[in-house]
Amino acid sequence: MRQFLALFALAAVVILSPAAARADDYVLTIKDHKFTPTELKVPANTRVIITVVNEDTTPEEFESNILKVEKVIPGKSRGTVRIGPLKPGRYPFVGEFHEATAKGVVIAE
Repeated sequence: MRQFLALFALAAVVILSPAAARADDYVLTIKDHKFTPTELKVPANTRVIITVVNEDTTPEEFESNILKVEKVIPGKSRGTVRIGPLKPGRYPFVGEFHEATAKGVVIAE
C-alpha cells in the first residue's frame, strides 16, 4: 500500500508540475469570423496540437489543403486539430465558411 501511495504522489507531482505542460499545444481563436493569431509559429519536424476556439455563434470550418485537415467547429465551442511533423515553411489555412476574412498561416521553423 505504501508503494502505491508513493507512486500516486509522484505521478501527481509530475502531472501537476508546470514543467509537465505540453510545449506542443497551440490555441487559435475564431471571433468575428477571423482567426487570432493569424500567424501561428510552431517548431518544425514536431507533431503539434492546435485547439481551435470558436467564440462566434455560428460554426466555422478550419481547413487547409496543404495540411490535409478539415474540422468543423460549432459556434461557442472548441475543437482539436493535430498536424505535423512539418518541414520548415508556411502552411496556409482558412475558415471555409468565411474565407474572405478567416485566413491564417502555420509557420514551421
